[in-house]
Amino acid sequence: MKRVGVREFRDNATKYLAGEEALTIERHGEPIGFYFPNPGARRDPQADAERRLKQAESMARLEKTIQGILERTGMSEEEFSRYFDLNEPLPDDPVESSDVANGRERALSR
Repeated sequence: MKRVGVREFRDNATKYLAGEEALTIERHGEPIGFYFPNPGARRDPQADAERRLKQAESMARLEKTIQGILERTGMSEEEFSRYFDLNEPLPDDPVESSDVANGRERALSR
């Protein structure tokens, strides 16, 4: 086990925390703490790449779904976002409260 002083550990913490070596942290030659790396916490680059790809695919599906909702209802993004503002009451149904509801209802029913 490597022995390092508290200043050495503080000044190079990023390097030590990214490493795989167990450390004894000392002050004035006396141990004040220990660092044992967790090998299970190391990330797998392949798994990270797969996770990022799945996230990108999910975001693309979400974007497509939101765009479809905006097109079908005629709402703006601002109007749509009000449905998710927990500090505000839910807005009225966009089809019923819209000035052009009749035309939009016919378009939606086709």
